[in-house]
Amino acid sequence: MNSFALNSFTTRRNFLSRAAFSGLGLTAAGSIIRDFGLMQSAMAAQGPVSGYKAIVCLFLAGGNDANNWIVPTDTETYNAYATARGGLLQIPSSALLPLNVGGSPVTDADGHTYGLHPSSTRLQTLFAEGKMASLLNIGSLVRPTTKTQYNSNPSFYRPPQLFSHSDQVTQWQTSIPDQPPTTGWCGRVADIINGVANPAGNISMSISLAGANTLQVGNMVAQYQVATTGAETLTGSLMSGNNVRVKAMRDIMDLPNANLQRQAYAEVLDRAIATGDLLNTSIANTASDAFWTNPFPTTSIGNQMKMIARLIEARGPAKFNMNRQIFFCQIGGFDTHTAQVRTNTGTDNVLSNTGTHYSLLFQVSEAIFAFQRAMEQLGVSNDVTTFTASDFSRTFPNNSQGSDHGWGSHHFVVGGAVDGGKFYGKLPTLAINGPDDTGTGRWIPTLSVDQHAATLARWFGVDSSMMSTLLPNLSRFSSSDLGFMG
Repeated sequence: MNSFALNSFTTRRNFLSRAAFSGLGLTAAGSIIRDFGLMQSAMAAQGPVSGYKAIVCLFLAGGNDANNWIVPTDTETYNAYATARGGLLQIPSSALLPLNVGGSPVTDADGHTYGLHPSSTRLQTLFAEGKMASLLNIGSLVRPTTKTQYNSNPSFYRPPQLFSHSDQVTQWQTSIPDQPPTTGWCGRVADIINGVANPAGNISMSISLAGANTLQVGNMVAQYQVATTGAETLTGSLMSGNNVRVKAMRDIMDLPNANLQRQAYAEVLDRAIATGDLLNTSIANTASDAFWTNPFPTTSIGNQMKMIARLIEARGPAKFNMNRQIFFCQIGGFDTHTAQVRTNTGTDNVLSNTGTHYSLLFQVSEAIFAFQRAMEQLGVSNDVTTFTASDFSRTFPNNSQGSDHGWGSHHFVVGGAVDGGKFYGKLPTLAINGPDDTGTGRWIPTLSVDQHAATLARWFGVDSSMMSTLLPNLSRFSSSDLGFMG
């Protein structure tokens, strides 16, 4: 059975049953109760929002090697890239896809030009159209950190358990690396804004196509999990084709019960069934590929993003009645310690399309492009913003077969409202043991997840007065708006 969705109100009984139903331990449940008053205050202070907006997180699980996703192409910097990466990981300059706007190369603040991994032709198109921006060297930070500070005071400057998959995923998705994880930053966004944005919404504001995740964990709004084929319901599983059994079960759940825990569970289950039925009915008209002018790829991530598009199509008053939505999808396989890149050994040194990384980035590029075209078809391109995230990037040098766990990474933000065709942030000095390297080709980030999240949240409608509640560490950084949302 899927997680259930809460309306804009939360009764004490439903609130406590959410904690139990989600399988939270005593510590996590205690943290939720402790933060409950804080989030209620935040909700009361949040100003009104209007119109429709959605945020979509595409998580690249395992740690995407962004050093090969976006590569500097100016001669001096490319040569530094090629020297440090070595023949195994180096992408030939002739294979890179130039990032141009209006036919001319775009430079960052330091004058560097860039090219995309050769698998990402669709992303190249979106960048040229001004619908995609690149964020350079971003990652989980406790506070702004230099190499000297990183080495001289580790406990003060380094996020805990740095380079660990599970810890870095949690830190990216909570944006509070120096605090015990209780909620995700998108979960806190939903808690703050749901009451004023979706007062009569018929489904949860937070929907996941990739199961439970930390990003959408909130105190007030529960994430609702949906499969690529729609919501799992009783009529689609154990009781398939037997409406009498379904009716009997629902009649039993509707009976009053003196046991409050049983009664609460029945209410939760009944709501989940109703929500699943509503969802499947509301998206039935968009199931056919013929509905979409640009077909979605039939990969796992393509199917996830297609379902998100179908859910957005059903956003209106006649169906879900939602003004704000947050979606999560994921593609795995990026822990490329081996078989990352394959190149021909001849004099042409042409990159092969059989490497693991090539296949993964190709799937991401195709899915993002199809999704963006779907948003344009639905007339909500300016209202839906997609961003990529990952555990971390990977080491710049190779390990003889691939690359190892890194830190600072490059990511993309896509949508009609994005101030695209531009680079935000600063490329690290591409030198092993250089000023931006922890010592093994792991870049120290110069942009923080806090800044990234704040920029998106502000566009989404979160009041500026709520930023300290949403992102407790944000004030440590010089800027709370990276500018990529205009």
